[in-house]
Amino acid sequence: MRLERLASNKFKVFLTYDDLKERGISKEDLWQDVPKVHDLFRDMMLEADDELGFKVDGPVAVEVYAMPAQGMVIIVTKGLPDDQYGVDYDDGYIEMQVTLDETEEIFYEFQDIEDVIDLTARLYAFGAIGGTLYSFEGRYYLSFEEYDLDEIEEEAFVALLAEYGNPATVSSFRVAEYGKVIAEHEAILQLYMSFFGKRTDQL
Repeated sequence: MRLERLASNKFKVFLTYDDLKERGISKEDLWQDVPKVHDLFRDMMLEADDELGFKVDGPVAVEVYAMPAQGMVIIVTKGLPDDQYGVDYDDGYIEMQVTLDETEEIFYEFQDIEDVIDLTARLYAFGAIGGTLYSFEGRYYLSFEEYDLDEIEEEAFVALLAEYGNPATVSSFRVAEYGKVIAEHEAILQLYMSFFGKRTDQL
């Protein structure tokens, strides 16, 4: 479990499927109201308090994004102050509004373009040439659709991405609309040819 504060009222949790397996939780369990999923959310809140100093109480919005081979990203946002709800919450009381979403898209975020360039050499050697590269609010994003991964072992592919970046928590639609497209459709091939030379006959 990896936590990151996004704002004063918001934090992000990234869980791999190995994290879930250790807790005896399957991806299908996430869509059900079962005790072990409640335990997972409770542990997340406790760890956020301990690790980030983020005390969760009262109403919170929990957004869960399940991604193929990668795991899941959970965004927790505190609600408005209690008095704006007209409700007094006892200490420790948490009311969660959970929304779940699942995508087949692989969408990763990188802090530096150098990370993307270094990753490009690894992905090209692995047989990947597709994807779209964006820049948005000072960061870089790689998006891969299902057709980009034909004949590529998905888990190993995702493991390479995770060495250089993190699963993005911003919507890919927002990045596509407001960000800048740097390389489209065959981003890995374009970057490889720009920085490492010509395409080989092996692909």
